[in-house]
Amino acid sequence: MWCPVLNGLPLASEFGVKDDPSLSGCSALAYAELGTMITRSGAEYAYLKEAFEPMHKTLGSIPAFMYAWTSVLILKPALFGVVAMSFALYSTEPFYPCGPPDIVIKLVSVVCLLVVAFINCYSVSLATKVQNIFTITKLVAVAVITIGGFVMIGRGETEVLQTGFEGTENSLSVIALAFYDGLWAYDGWNNLNYVTEEIQDPHKNLPRAIMFAIPLVTICYFFTNVSYLTVMTTRELLASAAVATTWGERVLGVFAMLIPISVAFSTFGAANGSCFTGGRVMFVAAREGHLPEVLSYVHVKQFTPLPSLLFSTILAAILVTLGDIFTLIDYFSFAAWFFYGATMLSLLVLRYTSPDRERPYRVPTIVPVIVLLFSIYLVIAPIVQNPRIEFLYAFLFMISGLFFYVPFVVYKTSFKFTEKVTKFLQLVLLVAPSRYEELVAD
Repeated sequence: MWCPVLNGLPLASEFGVKDDPSLSGCSALAYAELGTMITRSGAEYAYLKEAFEPMHKTLGSIPAFMYAWTSVLILKPALFGVVAMSFALYSTEPFYPCGPPDIVIKLVSVVCLLVVAFINCYSVSLATKVQNIFTITKLVAVAVITIGGFVMIGRGETEVLQTGFEGTENSLSVIALAFYDGLWAYDGWNNLNYVTEEIQDPHKNLPRAIMFAIPLVTICYFFTNVSYLTVMTTRELLASAAVATTWGERVLGVFAMLIPISVAFSTFGAANGSCFTGGRVMFVAAREGHLPEVLSYVHVKQFTPLPSLLFSTILAAILVTLGDIFTLIDYFSFAAWFFYGATMLSLLVLRYTSPDRERPYRVPTIVPVIVLLFSIYLVIAPIVQNPRIEFLYAFLFMISGLFFYVPFVVYKTSFKFTEKVTKFLQLVLLVAPSRYEELVAD
């Protein structure tokens, strides 16, 4: 079993971010309880639906639908696209001393998206093997950077480390914005919950993987950033478009080329993990009737969710090609933490409404409470600090899904041509409906 929590590692190398991992760790532990209690794939979507749907026949499914709407159309494709762009940047950077042109980055990004999509559509087994290989590659790269950092410290290069916090902002709103960057790098701690149905014995392996991966990622991030700060000032680190490459040029000399190659491999693995998990949200939401039914179909021979993977790849390619995807993610980061907070609330609701339900793993109640409070802070603080109109646009997009929820989910409106389109896609893609069976703990 591979560990998608490592999905964020390349982003640390790219942006040189630092952050307290305790929030991600607490969130992951809470998700471990939810994932072992509710063994359906889909993570936030499945948990929001389980907690709130019984409260009202019509309104109870709205939180889950809003998450599916925002995640499927923006959050997951944007994440997939950004990681592909990171791959494009590092794989082309050695050929362009002044930096690769935007058109080159976008073209290579789209090629990366297509290759990764093919791997995931062809075989789940192939996708997991690719993930394992590229995870090992990224850990080797992190080990090289870490060892190089210790060597530089041994030479007395500690000036920046001793003064690294000079000029730090103390504003609570600014700190929240800084958290977004740091938590973006740690993002991935919930990826296993998207594929719970595909994990062997999730009641045991899900908590084990989370408890192993979060400390490992934390250690890697800590030593990687320490190593960066032995050879770069904070200003140089922020100004560098490819931090790991800059570090390699200053420390490895003639072997500096190994770093961008390693990071390119690493980001390709991260793109594979993003594709693997991102399509599952769409797959599960469609299976529950919140998206077109055909998106819940699987290939009749390969048993991969082919329609949902193809659709998410197309959306990612559109975002990469047409817009400023990094700005898009900045404005929707508050939406991600809005749903993380809602998921913590769903855990507390289930504690109250289903107190006797079997929980193979149970987290202390204070943990989801802390994450919920932090989520509220991370949603509100950036808007208070800088109330830009783009935040309103993002919020309006989230609630615009209700215009589709009422006719298509509540009243189950359908058009005459949808059945023909579904049958056509079934024949072309060789896909058929899938079925979910609840797992029972041993």
